[in-house]
Amino acid sequence: MVRRLTPTTSHAFMIESVWRSMGRFYSVGRRRDRGTSGLGHKPVTQLVSASSVGSLSLTLLSLAPLAVKILADVAEVPHLLFVDDEPALRAVMAQRLVERGFEVVEADSGERALQLLDQFAFDVIVTDLRMPGIDGSSVIESARERYPGIVAIVITGYGTVKDAVDAIKRGASDFVAKPFQFDELLHVLQKALEQRRLRSENAYLRSQLEERYQFGGILGRSRPMQTLFQLLETVAAANSTILVTGETGTGKEVVARAIHHNSPRRANRFVALNCSAIPETLLEAELFGHVRGAFTGAVGARQGRFEQAHRGTMFLDEVGTMSTALQMKLLRALQEREFERVGDNQTIKVDVRVIAATNSDLAKMVADGTFREDLYYRLNVIPITLPPLRDRRDDIPILARHFLEKFSPGTSIQASQGAMRLLMSYGWPGNVRQLENAIERAVALSAGRQEIDVADLPPEIQSVPPLTTTPFVEFPDDGLDLPSYLSRIEQDLISRALERTGGNRNRAAELLRIKRTTLVEKLKRIGQ
Repeated sequence: MVRRLTPTTSHAFMIESVWRSMGRFYSVGRRRDRGTSGLGHKPVTQLVSASSVGSLSLTLLSLAPLAVKILADVAEVPHLLFVDDEPALRAVMAQRLVERGFEVVEADSGERALQLLDQFAFDVIVTDLRMPGIDGSSVIESARERYPGIVAIVITGYGTVKDAVDAIKRGASDFVAKPFQFDELLHVLQKALEQRRLRSENAYLRSQLEERYQFGGILGRSRPMQTLFQLLETVAAANSTILVTGETGTGKEVVARAIHHNSPRRANRFVALNCSAIPETLLEAELFGHVRGAFTGAVGARQGRFEQAHRGTMFLDEVGTMSTALQMKLLRALQEREFERVGDNQTIKVDVRVIAATNSDLAKMVADGTFREDLYYRLNVIPITLPPLRDRRDDIPILARHFLEKFSPGTSIQASQGAMRLLMSYGWPGNVRQLENAIERAVALSAGRQEIDVADLPPEIQSVPPLTTTPFVEFPDDGLDLPSYLSRIEQDLISRALERTGGNRNRAAELLRIKRTTLVEKLKRIGQ
């Protein structure tokens, strides 16, 4: 079937794009014939009128494969803006760059360069530093503001160190001083583009790594966290009540949110309430709502958190601080899925999934009589225990990197080896929350440096001796079986290496710094 294109200027631009792209396949012939073809540098849109375009019949089906090939090829070509007020130099360099596979657009001034930057997202900008009007430094600064990923190269006849430093501070990737050979400029361009590619690839690999070692925003690659992720993925699809326990700062609310956002209820509200932050006299009204005049200050009716969470998820943090009387009302709401507002006798039915959390030992509180046993069992349908950070030190580097990127976005800031050793050594009584605060402080004190050091860490972390190479082992009074103990450690390390490499024995052997044949023999010996 043949479709005729409606004669519009946009189609002329389309033909112009295809014409230019196809021209790269025949660039040698085009350049040889340029002097005799009569086309020169004129765009097709000036040579083909809209009415002429309307007379062209294009078989779209047959054109599609060619268009795909052309567009795929175009996508790989760097688009370069060359800015210089010397016409001869600009023309020669642009021609040479086109021969080397660049799509080049020329600008004879800083003002014209800014206009072109408004119209197109170039991959590279090469600009003279000293020009009348807007100079090259201002052009680069403006280009970097518009397109942070653009590669910027400065060329100038004033090749001083001060000029180079100033240009790089404004965002230039490198500096070339006149007079220069074309190969020198090409080398600088290729190096800068390769560095940009590596940064992009590194960012992608980091995102893939974090995606692999996370669940709903929770990061971790240690064995306890991988087990936790599997459990969270399983329980998220259910509708049962969950009790999350763990020390303060381990991320209980983060876990609750992850469960909600991976559950069938994710389209509805997630409502969180910290029971310890509300006075006991107001907690009932906060949970179940109240009517006007229910108590002094109740000037109007108000929905409670249970009503707000209808068809969604309700998160009750520090549930162990709740009074015994209110525990009974919560138990009824969980069992019957109904309650009455404070001061009202009308029953309200709700469909809410409840996730409770506490850092208290509820079982001990039940034994002491301070927490209702029936409510404990109603909440503890699916228990989830979060490991403290000191029990998953493997996760500290990936968590530290995540927080560095959070508090210093768009930079390559990292922790020094000395700082990382201290982070790995510290006991972290405040767990992940404390680590996050420590990294935030370190980034603030780094004052723009690309590396946080020991001096940037809080004093209590600086005073901790770094981990020794020999792990602490509890030595029983009656001794231990050393060969058996060492064999268990070896089996554990081999299993972790295979787990980390997805079962790849070559990579696992590299991680363990042993030969592959040695690893195979050890696996045979332990029956794997």
